[in-house]
Amino acid sequence: MASLFHLKIVACDRVFYDGETEILIFPGVDGEMAIMNHHEVFTGVVEVGEIRFKLSDGSWQHAIISDGLVTVYPDGSTKILAYSCEKPEEIDTFRAQEALERAREQMQQKQSRIEYEISNANMARAMARLKGASQRK
Repeated sequence: MASLFHLKIVACDRVFYDGETEILIFPGVDGEMAIMNHHEVFTGVVEVGEIRFKLSDGSWQHAIISDGLVTVYPDGSTKILAYSCEKPEEIDTFRAQEALERAREQMQQKQSRIEYEISNANMARAMARLKGASQRK
């Protein structure tokens, strides 16, 4: 049997997952990163994209996550704090498409540097949600 560790994924509106897992794969600043049991103490950034983790029964759970933080604690437990986290089947593709169009329109307007970064983040999140929603089909 594989070695398990405790994973908790917390979004603004809910606790997305709280249980045991074998491996966590998430998008980091330098590409995909993985955490397994006995990982060293670590704090890092989660980028917008798809996370996946292997449950104790051997099945994989996939989700689309916004940017956030991941921390591996000295006891081996891992926590992700993110703005949002959704299963592909929970994504409303119509709303995601509208958000993408709004972000594209905002990018066309003259903006301050901060407004540009916000628009860019909104566009990345909408594109990740649409990609995740298309994978469920």
